[in-house]
Amino acid sequence: MSNAKDNVLRPDGVEGAPHPSETMALIGHQDAEAEFLTAHTLDRLHHGWLLTGARGVGKATLAYRMTRYLLATVSEDGGLLGHSEPKQTLDIDPNDPVIPRIKAGSEARLKVITRSVTDTGRLSDMIRVEDVRALHSFFGLRVPDNGYRVVIIDAADEMNDQAANALLKMLEDPPPKAVLLLISHQPSRLLPTIRSRCRILRLSSLNATEMTRALDQAGVKPSDPLSTQALTELADGSVGAAFRLQNEEGLTLYSELINLLGSLPKLDSQKAMTLANSVAGPRNRSRLVLLLDLFDIAFGRLARRGSLRTSPPAAAQNESAVLAQLAPDVPAARLWAESASDVSKRMRHGIEVNLEPSTLILDALIRISETSKKISRQPTTPVPT
Repeated sequence: MSNAKDNVLRPDGVEGAPHPSETMALIGHQDAEAEFLTAHTLDRLHHGWLLTGARGVGKATLAYRMTRYLLATVSEDGGLLGHSEPKQTLDIDPNDPVIPRIKAGSEARLKVITRSVTDTGRLSDMIRVEDVRALHSFFGLRVPDNGYRVVIIDAADEMNDQAANALLKMLEDPPPKAVLLLISHQPSRLLPTIRSRCRILRLSSLNATEMTRALDQAGVKPSDPLSTQALTELADGSVGAAFRLQNEEGLTLYSELINLLGSLPKLDSQKAMTLANSVAGPRNRSRLVLLLDLFDIAFGRLARRGSLRTSPPAAAQNESAVLAQLAPDVPAARLWAESASDVSKRMRHGIEVNLEPSTLILDALIRISETSKKISRQPTTPVPT
């Protein structure tokens, strides 16, 4: 159904990665699957399901597994074809015709709502009210055998106010045999009334073993064990984030950032200029956004090191030593947390007003250098015995 070129225009996919509709197996999240299966088996299937968790942990993959399960061929006794007994997983017959139809986007009983392409050929910044109102005609279609109709909204966080209110009305008065699957990276951005009318499935980040399996399934082939560990650490249990890091050379960029932080408190101006210039220009927009995310990750790891007095597993060469040097104790961790808030806010605002990227990065590095100087002047808090 999709390839790397297609995914560039698909807001619910990662460039170069298999689309969630093409991913049959889900790594981890057995509890979420079991909760949905139990509800279906006991004939207590809620009409609205809210799938929450960090971006890239498998929410969309789970949504498509739930969809295939509901739309799979039904036998005369009401069970899945060849499975009159209650099932233990959401797996279906690999030859069921619903699978290729969903992959091809031709399944009439499924409606997927994402940010749509505007008249100018660009993706809209949000899901618009007309995207949601299209569900009225979808629900008006007759379904053979009184089967289910499924809606996937990816991501529900991206609805504008009008779209959210239109969806709320449907959740308040849902059509029969309709199941709405809302994917949400930040459920706090949704209307409280939408959240209250959905059953929530919370998906946690994958552990190291699950990440290794999921990366292999997604076709991510790190060059060595250290790269696998680095991807796992920086992606924080998100396969989507790991794929992006691998696809956009994020490990190399993070290594450059850590190497630069190693020069603090006296900032290496030449390295700083090299890093800043590497994200300059419109062609490097995605690299700039990735670097901003890596700044946030580095801040988080500095705060964690200072708070726990123990460095997390290294995601770059010499990172453990750099973190220990810059965040030796809890007071340092607090300063890094404060700096993170200030720097992140300034960088995001700089992007919004189209500030020159190299200037933006240099400003951030200067502020980081000032924080490290404050820490170097403070007496280190002794480790309690």
